[in-house]
Amino acid sequence: MKILVVSDTHGRNGNLMRVIQKEKNIDLMIHLGDLCGLEDYLEETTGIPCYMVRGNNDYSSMLPAESIIMVGKHRTLITHGHYLGVYGGTSQLRRYAGGLDCDIVMYGHTHCPEIDCEGGITVVNPGSLTLPRQPGHKPSYIIAVTDDAGEVVFKDYYLD
Repeated sequence: MKILVVSDTHGRNGNLMRVIQKEKNIDLMIHLGDLCGLEDYLEETTGIPCYMVRGNNDYSSMLPAESIIMVGKHRTLITHGHYLGVYGGTSQLRRYAGGLDCDIVMYGHTHCPEIDCEGGITVVNPGSLTLPRQPGHKPSYIIAVTDDAGEVVFKDYYLD
């Protein structure tokens, strides 16, 4: 299964549409918040099933603040992360995910991409396709690929 992981598009989906055209055969999309009112638009326009959570800028959204999903054989927490102090690091996020028996946690909010495995928990942040904040400021996203055994590999990508 090929999964597109994005966050922090802030109502501007031009780069997201570029990624969808570039990446072929996406089976699932995960959006980690700050969609800014375009929840229905994503699935309708792309035709790709999508898990979504509410971010700090999704004021009137009815999306959940977090969800637990399976990514391959891995119990995965998806959240925007703003209420878990992610600007100060991911230690609180890791503890929270571990307390929910998740071995993967995906978050957004910082607009900086990250893939890190420490202490048995993989932390994944796709950065932002709209307002990137990492050095170089290139719009970013992550592709996760699961194999037949349910293992998952994450790779980060950047748009020019």
